[in-house]
Amino acid sequence: MSDDVEHERARETAQERARAAEERARAEAERLKAEALAPTGPMAQEVLGQQGLIYGGLILIGVYMVQPFLTAPSLDVSAKISIVAFSVAIPLLAALVMVNRQEAFRRRRTSSVTVTVAQVIAELAAFVGIVAGFWHITWIAGVTFLAAGLVATLIHSAGFWRLESTNQAAS
Repeated sequence: MSDDVEHERARETAQERARAAEERARAEAERLKAEALAPTGPMAQEVLGQQGLIYGGLILIGVYMVQPFLTAPSLDVSAKISIVAFSVAIPLLAALVMVNRQEAFRRRRTSSVTVTVAQVIAELAAFVGIVAGFWHITWIAGVTFLAAGLVATLIHSAGFWRLESTNQAAS
């Protein structure tokens, strides 16, 4: 009987530890989310710097990828998709660069829903434009870029999570 009681007590203790660990992880995720979305603070400044780099890089990629299509006598479907996607992305990204500079100057992020929607549309359109541009060259390159982009997003997320969780443990 005492073995059953001890086993039950050990199981309950393990469940309590698991619940406590889950609660700590949830609280840490909420803290990171709040810090990343905060309009001011060191994380906001880091996000602004990263966004500026992303927007500028995507504009540059778009300009380079669209150039060969400007003089092409005819375009296939993937080239047309690339051009249309970049025709959406480049002006939005340019506007976001300007907003980003203003945010950096004011040392705070905007809470505008319009800016958030523009960010999603611009980055998605640029990604579609890049994939379609590579697809125009060969479909294998398009699929490879698509898969590598998704893996890169996971790598960035895992790296960010690890850095921030160890940063919190150190402080």
